[in-house]
Amino acid sequence: MNKRYISFLVLVVFLFLSYWAGKNIKPVFVVSESTIEVKTDDDGKTFYTFKGKPKYFEAASYDLRKVRKDLLESGNTTVLEEFVVKENEGSKEYIELKAQKHWDWWSLFPAFVAVFLCFLFKDPVTSLLGGIAAGAFLLGQFDLTVVLKESIGTASAAKILILYLWLLGGLMGIWARTGAAKAFAEFMTKNFVQGPRSAKLVAWGLGVIFFQGGTMSTVLVGTTVKPIADKENVSHEELSYIVDSTASPIASQLAFNAWPGYVQAFIFVSGVGFLATETDRISFFFKSVPFCFYAIFAVLSTFLLSIDKAPFLGKRMRDAIKRSREKGELDAPGSTPLSSKELETCEVPSGYVAHVSEFFAPLVILISIAIGTFIASGSPQIEWAFAAALLSAALMALARGMSLQNLMFGIGEGLKGVVVGSVILMLAMTIGSLSKQAGGGAFLVSLMAGSLQDYYWALPIILFSLTIVIAFSTGTSWGTYAVTFPLAMPLAWAIAQGVGMSDGGALFFMTLCFASVMDGSVFGDQCSPISDTTVLSAMCTGCDLMDHVKTQIPPAAAAATLASVLWTVLAFFCK
Repeated sequence: MNKRYISFLVLVVFLFLSYWAGKNIKPVFVVSESTIEVKTDDDGKTFYTFKGKPKYFEAASYDLRKVRKDLLESGNTTVLEEFVVKENEGSKEYIELKAQKHWDWWSLFPAFVAVFLCFLFKDPVTSLLGGIAAGAFLLGQFDLTVVLKESIGTASAAKILILYLWLLGGLMGIWARTGAAKAFAEFMTKNFVQGPRSAKLVAWGLGVIFFQGGTMSTVLVGTTVKPIADKENVSHEELSYIVDSTASPIASQLAFNAWPGYVQAFIFVSGVGFLATETDRISFFFKSVPFCFYAIFAVLSTFLLSIDKAPFLGKRMRDAIKRSREKGELDAPGSTPLSSKELETCEVPSGYVAHVSEFFAPLVILISIAIGTFIASGSPQIEWAFAAALLSAALMALARGMSLQNLMFGIGEGLKGVVVGSVILMLAMTIGSLSKQAGGGAFLVSLMAGSLQDYYWALPIILFSLTIVIAFSTGTSWGTYAVTFPLAMPLAWAIAQGVGMSDGGALFFMTLCFASVMDGSVFGDQCSPISDTTVLSAMCTGCDLMDHVKTQIPPAAAAATLASVLWTVLAFFCK
């Protein structure tokens, strides 16, 4: 039977299974409980900090068991939330209760369908649409246009359109039209880059410098280094791996960014002195950084790849390196790069001579605004940075003699070059939302409810594995932190007390557990084909998405294995 028909049949079976599960599997409600640190404003209203912003709430002195029972019995919405205040000898303890439903293992089915179809079809758009349909059928939503509108008609989707389609696409289109990217590649080749090794080192160094992580790092490094790497026959698989593996991993190591402020909100544990205040928790974050072994090994492995000394790459990556060096083929035969041919060619108008400053000046403006706004406000204004870079590139081109017609043609070609990647980003965001509604994270967390005291030394690797699955299934590391940390930290503390660890041993044990959750989320997000950073790493380096995923997983898995061994060995010394 033709492979195309087999693939279509598999998709039909998946959709039927999703429909059947939604009709016949009764959802289960679980209630998660986490203690929150509460502050009071000038008007006497209580709030806690969530994602760097105050979140106001009202709490009542309810009986905890009654609230839990009420939440479990009210199943008319996906997520229900209540706040409870407990008074004990004059002190108040605020507890957040969340009830969420899940469909057991079926909760993971939409993400499984999307990932499986990515490997089967090798087409991310079709695969993500299949996963979205599976998630919608499971939730009883059969009008996919409504599902897509609910996700696409959001501020997050608007940000994707503005930043990654209009601003990024327009900037790359101008650079292609003026020849600025080519001029930059020639300048770097003449002065710094002498071959594939030095080109990769430039990419690795920029990944470290742009330590804000996430989408900012992948876009900046990918668009900057691609013309240099292409000139030196560095395969797109190599480059996309370096870009992706020095984004979130380096951001968790050089954490002078938004990560500590975000994560600290989820790790408060009642009665634990070293997590009592926001300052204590941020301090704990930085003390745990040396034990984020996966992030360390991920950054180290990309450095070794850059100098051609990587000990474990996997067959696909080795084949990509050999192909590009010997044949000059930057992509595998039959691949479909996310960056289209509009950005691969350089059609400079007759009589226009590009200058390297047309690349450097917008890039310096972009970096300066991004870092400057982060220092000033604690949050980098990426849209401002790219808008200013796009405007400066356009004005420089016009000032140097390019006609407005040619400039707009370049911008149009740039938009066409990234439109597919932008669509994939929005679809990935949609399936992430559906996976959350299906309760995939809540289900996986509920599996941890059993006793682990006899196997306390295995808790770091169990948490690591759990967060990998959640992050891989949802395509987000920050979302995984919000799901996992409220369980992981109280659980680690309870186990430390249960096995009789000293104060120092308990602190060290919780440090290892914290690091394993941080790294599991980074690893799962980095390797997931439905993650925004994975898509952007492929898009900005001109790589086929699934080629990037398949070549990245083996070296990333090797780093994860080494990290797991270290956490397990060190956990034995906590008792």
